[in-house]
Amino acid sequence: MSNLDREAAPSLCGGRGFVMTEPVRELLSPRRVPLGESTEVRRLLPNLGRRMVGAWCFVDHYGPDDIADEPGMQVPPHPHMGLQTVSWLHEGEVLHRDSTGSRQTIRPRQLGLMTSGRAISHSEESPRPHARLLHGAQLWVALPDAHRHTVPHFEFHAELPRVTAPGLAATVLLGTLDTATSPGTTYTPLVGADLTLTGGTDVRLPLERDFEYAVLAMSGEAHVDGVPLVPGSMLYLGCGRAELPLRADSDAGLMLLGGEPFEEELIMFWNWIGRSQEEIEQARRDWMEGTRFGKVKGYDGAPLPAPELPPVPLQPRGRVR
Repeated sequence: MSNLDREAAPSLCGGRGFVMTEPVRELLSPRRVPLGESTEVRRLLPNLGRRMVGAWCFVDHYGPDDIADEPGMQVPPHPHMGLQTVSWLHEGEVLHRDSTGSRQTIRPRQLGLMTSGRAISHSEESPRPHARLLHGAQLWVALPDAHRHTVPHFEFHAELPRVTAPGLAATVLLGTLDTATSPGTTYTPLVGADLTLTGGTDVRLPLERDFEYAVLAMSGEAHVDGVPLVPGSMLYLGCGRAELPLRADSDAGLMLLGGEPFEEELIMFWNWIGRSQEEIEQARRDWMEGTRFGKVKGYDGAPLPAPELPPVPLQPRGRVR
């Protein structure tokens, strides 16, 4: 999925010095952003008050939307560099195509993981015909400097490991939770997990003290460390936790995101992550000239043009609040 904002602004991210080193409860409100012809997303990261959680640097929550008589998701070909995209669904299907030749339909609780590395382009759309409802999340993971120029590739994992407890089922997207490790490739210590709680559940989830965490509410209503969360909201939890209390009076769905605080300073502009103004300028030239990012075959439509760069210089900085 892309950032389709035609007035894209640089997001200044990273830097360990601004990470909370103790448990906190910071509720993040979403910004509503139109995506394509008929989809609206709730953007939780980057947020005015919080730019990253570990290496997780972009979080969109969308749906559940009734798209029976709509085209559904229609995201034309667009470029990425310096990041991984994570496609995660609770309902519906998304057809992924990219410039490496990958073509894959992603369904609920299946992992579509695209590593852009030095350069890739892709499209995402609801298949035709498609399911009535569309509900999911799109997430990005920033690549560290040592791996950000890696060869682009796409992974699909239909089966993922699970952790269970009374009233809790956790599917591990990336990283390790408790004793379960995802087959998805990671480049920094992190975790992503989909949590399903049944009504009446009151459990404690084991965490890593060195990780910072956030929880995204997908459906229902749950209490996370005593804080009620409604769908489309996210609670930042800071570091220093060995466990996380979870309670649900009715069925609820959550996503747990965490990782070691990301030490590097970044510039995130449109769909690119770089370290300097020159990198972003070059990426824009390459995309607009049709070089480097390759071409997506099979999508019925034109690629997205890049937004204009801002009139002020882009500077890599640490996390800002």
